[in-house]
Amino acid sequence: MKRWLPLLVPLVCAAFAFRALGLIDATGLWTDELYTTGKSFQPSYPALLQMLSRDTHPPLYYSLLWLWGQWLTPSALTLRLFSWLMYVAGGVVITAQAGRLSPGRPRLAMGVAALLAFCSPYPVRFAIEGKGYALLVLLVALAWWWRQRQQALLYGLAVALAACTHFYGLFLFAVTSLWDASRRRWPLAGVGAGALVPSLLWIVVASAYLLRSGTGAWIGTPDFALLEDTLARGLGLWPLPKLGVLLLVLAAIQRWGCWPTRRAAAGEWSAADRSGLIPSLLMVLAVVAVSFFKPLAFSRYFVVLLPALIPWLALRAAALPLNRIGQWLGGSALVLLLLSWWWHSFADLDPALSGQVARESNQFQLLSRQLQAEPHRYSRRARLFNLSDRMETAAGRMDPPPVPWGDGDALQRALISRPAPSQLWLADSGSARASRPRLNRLQQQAEAAGYRCEAVDLEAPYAQLRRCAPVGVSGTSGLPSASAAPDPRLETAAPRP
Repeated sequence: MKRWLPLLVPLVCAAFAFRALGLIDATGLWTDELYTTGKSFQPSYPALLQMLSRDTHPPLYYSLLWLWGQWLTPSALTLRLFSWLMYVAGGVVITAQAGRLSPGRPRLAMGVAALLAFCSPYPVRFAIEGKGYALLVLLVALAWWWRQRQQALLYGLAVALAACTHFYGLFLFAVTSLWDASRRRWPLAGVGAGALVPSLLWIVVASAYLLRSGTGAWIGTPDFALLEDTLARGLGLWPLPKLGVLLLVLAAIQRWGCWPTRRAAAGEWSAADRSGLIPSLLMVLAVVAVSFFKPLAFSRYFVVLLPALIPWLALRAAALPLNRIGQWLGGSALVLLLLSWWWHSFADLDPALSGQVARESNQFQLLSRQLQAEPHRYSRRARLFNLSDRMETAAGRMDPPPVPWGDGDALQRALISRPAPSQLWLADSGSARASRPRLNRLQQQAEAAGYRCEAVDLEAPYAQLRRCAPVGVSGTSGLPSASAAPDPRLETAAPRP
């Protein structure tokens, strides 16, 4: 069995990675990904910077996507492919870091780290998402790699890039610089602090947006749900029972599955320091504490912990002096965990598992395709629908719409025009609870102008649509016909009438 392990681990990691790649276009873009396309695929780089000055994130990820879009056709596929490449590169760096940190059993440490970096739900979830988290993981992993090797200049470069990708990179390495200063590592502390200057300057540039009261309003104060959601992103569904079982297995291994040996507390402390785990945990404590006054803690953002946590866990696993019982218990637990991850990691990415093509409760692409030929379609999220149209057209799944989506102001102009439209379509994407208030406002405008509106059942939980016609005008409440070729992804969620 031992002879097969060096081949088995890469095969398992490749199976997860290529399954994710195969699902890269299985679901439509959700809200944040659509915003990413709107920010990144600008006609010029100055236009990109101008838009980003009114955004909550630093500019590096979107700048790289802009360059990526100059090389490849901007589309949902190319957007997510960039993240997948970063996911693979980040997994490789994390795996190599685990091997370098392990003094006695580097191959075993690398095998455990590879399984965690390529197969666990956190990295897989962001591997095919048009957001900067996979890039952030790669840059943080490179920073820890160069810090552990005492390469101050390369470490500073990686820190500067990570801090310009996401503000959690700034938070993480600000704490790390303070930690290194407390340990009298003056070159690393000084370079790390200096590397934060570009991201701090960007805060000044975007201060009018970043410092306003409504920025980050979607983030709540820390509570138990934050902990549970963060654990679920790392362990998969049912995180607390799963964590309890893993702790019981670990206790059993320590009780019956290890050869007697002296524990080296100093070595454990050194490993946590060299891997970056200590400053990472200090950053979490600082962010959570501040979040009781100014909410900053969001479970997605804690992906920044993976480059330090995974090598440390792999190092600790490789250092266990397992006897035959310990090898059996540890191997069984790992196999069962991987089997659960084969389902849990892809639960929101694979329509065959979720039963729908929605991601994050959004189905913009369905409404884009169903209403592509309609001249009078309106939404309070018109910008997102227009971005969805753009991506669906780039993918070849629909023809370019004759007119863009209109917002509430455009609807008002249409209602006072003569002749008045014979038919209006009001749409929204999201849960019914979130979409209903936005649709009701549009419907009130239409009804005040003499229209009667009725809901259209799309048989899709996150696509809300209403058809409005002048009072006294009869008409079908069915959907308009779509001229584009049928999309197999959409047929499962919203069959055409």
